[in-house]
Amino acid sequence: MPSLYVIQGRNRGARFELSAHEGAVSIGREAGNFIQLDDHEVSRRHAEIRRVDGAFVVGDLESSNGTYVNNRKVERVELTSGDQIQVGRTVMVWSRDSEDERIAGQVDIVATDSAGDGSRIVRAMREDEGRDGPLTPDDTQDRWLARARSNVQVMYRTALAAGRTLDIDELLGRILQLVFEWIEADRGCIMLLDPETRALTTKARRDRRVGDTTSMAISRTILDYVLERREGVLTSDAQDDDRFASGNSVVRTGVREAICVPMQGRYDTVGVIYVDTTVPLGESMESGRRRFNDEHLKLMIAIGHQAALAVEDTTYYSAMVQAERLAAVGQTIATLSHHIKNILQGIKGGGYLVDMGLENEDLGVLRKGWEIVGRNQAKISSLVMDMLSFSKEREPDPVPTDLVALITDIVETVQQRAIDAATTVRWTPPEGLPRLVFDPEGIARAVLNVVSNALDAVEDRPQADVEIRAELDPAAGLVRIVVADNGEGMSPETLAEIFNLFVSTKGSRGTGLGLTVSRKILREHGGDIRAESRLGAGSTFTLEFPLKLAADGPGMTAPPDGSPA
Repeated sequence: MPSLYVIQGRNRGARFELSAHEGAVSIGREAGNFIQLDDHEVSRRHAEIRRVDGAFVVGDLESSNGTYVNNRKVERVELTSGDQIQVGRTVMVWSRDSEDERIAGQVDIVATDSAGDGSRIVRAMREDEGRDGPLTPDDTQDRWLARARSNVQVMYRTALAAGRTLDIDELLGRILQLVFEWIEADRGCIMLLDPETRALTTKARRDRRVGDTTSMAISRTILDYVLERREGVLTSDAQDDDRFASGNSVVRTGVREAICVPMQGRYDTVGVIYVDTTVPLGESMESGRRRFNDEHLKLMIAIGHQAALAVEDTTYYSAMVQAERLAAVGQTIATLSHHIKNILQGIKGGGYLVDMGLENEDLGVLRKGWEIVGRNQAKISSLVMDMLSFSKEREPDPVPTDLVALITDIVETVQQRAIDAATTVRWTPPEGLPRLVFDPEGIARAVLNVVSNALDAVEDRPQADVEIRAELDPAAGLVRIVVADNGEGMSPETLAEIFNLFVSTKGSRGTGLGLTVSRKILREHGGDIRAESRLGAGSTFTLEFPLKLAADGPGMTAPPDGSPA
């Protein structure tokens, strides 16, 4: 079925099937798209794919960064299987599988003495023999195959097909497609060995004739021979047959030939590739030749080896991704559990003081205990909000907003904490700042995280001071919010790690989420956050996002909007 596979970008490994989708398939970063990409260089509605007269056409939707097909910028172009579509930093591979491809359930493994299985091995070949053996083509077909085998294009296309997908079923379908391009087979299948039971399971099948639903009968003896000896074989049910030579086989409907090769990887055999063909009797008698010969067998052995390496790599990568996911989950649980435990201990201590104050009717102790409970409740709220902000993609909701009022509210929120810690928070609202268009909820969250970190950094410092500034840079088209503190500062090594997930300079007091979330929010706006720091001299954080003036703002010319539409 028509599909898009992401091979580069944050959605790498994702597969989008288009067969059941009616109308245009939209691609973009907003939630309303059929294909939603986690890529800030992708426009909200970047491109679309439409079906036109049986073909699929991709068209750019006036995106900011353009749409590229096979590294060429396009406005509208028809897609063919294997085309690479790039939007932003995301690269996808287009695949339109043929309707004549089918998988397990239509391949039968039969015993040697079963009716209809008169095939026998007429040529066996090891991988090294197929690679190093001399080429002696005798006719045009053989010369063409010799050139094809010696040409790196065969192996290049096989490796390229293998490298464009992380889905094994898609990978095997591509391999069969290439086999049918190079070899005149009628039917083919790929069977993989189960790592534990060593039983063969059909994973892909292809027929040259559309609508052919007949079951493929494969000799158990042939399969066992290929797997045990790790040799490719060419078989026939009529080669060197006296009945055929004397004409007694005219009652037969055709001559069946087959090639079966092992998929030999770096460490083990992972499966087999099997193709066969039925040559009409009249054609066989007139031409005097078979469709399959030694050169076909050599080529199949080489393709089988490349396919096995690709299967091993895909399996290894999938296992590695799963292991990384489990490790990340374990690290997340351990880190959050530790931080939640500290919060619960604070609530437990505050609750103990509340109980003591109630029992002794001591209002001072009661108030102190309730303040401790309240602070830890605020920590829980902050932790949950950071987790929600980080865990899901949130599309900014820009509206006309008063930036001065927003920062003033943040200052008032932290003012009592600053007073209790003997910290000065300096915020001088700039005069004449126009109303701007941005997502107030997201920017407020990002600024509050940075200001809270600054208050933590100056805690217990003499003459603790935190300064907040806001300014516009029309030339660069940016809004800047600067938060500076006179805390202990950070070393270059620590500074390089502070935006990484779960990295905190506060010990048990920090979750390592705040700055990561702030950077995520700024990047969702098309901006970013920068940090400068020196040990003993404090730190300065600069939050930047695109300058967009509200329609009802003062007469100030904003620069062209270079962010994605």
